[in-house]
Amino acid sequence: MSAPRLEIDLDKITHNARVLVEDLGERGIAVTGVTKAALGAVEVAKAMLRAGVSGLGDSRIENIEAMRHQRIAAPIMLIRSPMLSQAERVVKSADISFNTELSVVRRLSAAAQDADRVHGIVLMVELGDLREGILPVDLIGAAREVLRLPNLELTGIGVNLACHSGMAPDATNMAALSTLADEVEAALDVSLEIVSGGNSANLNWALGKGKIGRINHLRLGEAILLGCEPLHRTPVDGLHTDAITLVAEVIESKTKPSLPWGTLAETAFGGDVTSTDTGDMSRAILALGEQDMDPAGLVPPDGLAILGASGDHLLIDCGKRRLQVGTEVRFAVNYSALIRAMTSPFVDKAMARGRTARPSLNLA
Repeated sequence: MSAPRLEIDLDKITHNARVLVEDLGERGIAVTGVTKAALGAVEVAKAMLRAGVSGLGDSRIENIEAMRHQRIAAPIMLIRSPMLSQAERVVKSADISFNTELSVVRRLSAAAQDADRVHGIVLMVELGDLREGILPVDLIGAAREVLRLPNLELTGIGVNLACHSGMAPDATNMAALSTLADEVEAALDVSLEIVSGGNSANLNWALGKGKIGRINHLRLGEAILLGCEPLHRTPVDGLHTDAITLVAEVIESKTKPSLPWGTLAETAFGGDVTSTDTGDMSRAILALGEQDMDPAGLVPPDGLAILGASGDHLLIDCGKRRLQVGTEVRFAVNYSALIRAMTSPFVDKAMARGRTARPSLNLA
């Protein structure tokens, strides 16, 4: 197999999604499986659907179109506010979109009329993370406008937390969202199908012992794919944390000094070199770089340490060992490393069901 590559165990992804669907279902919360970190890969989408997710969500209309082209018929949400310039594409391929701007909502209405379709609208509310969202004081007015426009359905309201500012979902902001849902329904005499509490960062709250209120929906990607929650990057009980592995090949293996020599300036990506003199060391270079992934998001095997990366090279401290040229090294990845590796055309994607275990290293 070619390297670098992502090895994706689809059965483990299905397992993770099924555990979350069942555990959250007991609390009255439906799960949308988010495919954006998988670049809308149809195999990953089907793995989530096999687990019983209520539908799929993605932030890029291109990914949604790719899934539709592969005959994914399940409900799909566009979970990033649509671009005005893509309204027609959104209405054609997505059943529901998350919105914060009425100018976009009006364009979606016109596009839905032209396409003779009904498009669902979830209005996103700002509750402190300061990414996207309508201020609570403006929510009823925005909802009233959605109801006035033809070929649109006010499907629900939602919130996003723990992304821009790291604002954690908790009993207070989830209760606030529940109250807003009650207020919209009472003011406009409607029934909201979806009250979407957020993403994988909501799991500690959602699976805790507190009251759920009106929250009946979460959008989960990281927890399904990587088995952890984003607030503290801790594993979620019962989930696989090794469903996805990044594999890279050694292209140089030598003993070199631990300190550079000569006149130092900035590195290729604008950083400074910080090194400690530990004498000669066994170093390896892997064919993987900043262009392919986030080196800060890699977890190397025991006994190896990441020294740094340039655009095309990942430098490894091998300790007292020597890795043979051609050796494959396997890394765990966090969400940042996964998204960049999945997007890179230079990283192959190897997806399989029932994958057998492989050795981590071949050491000289």
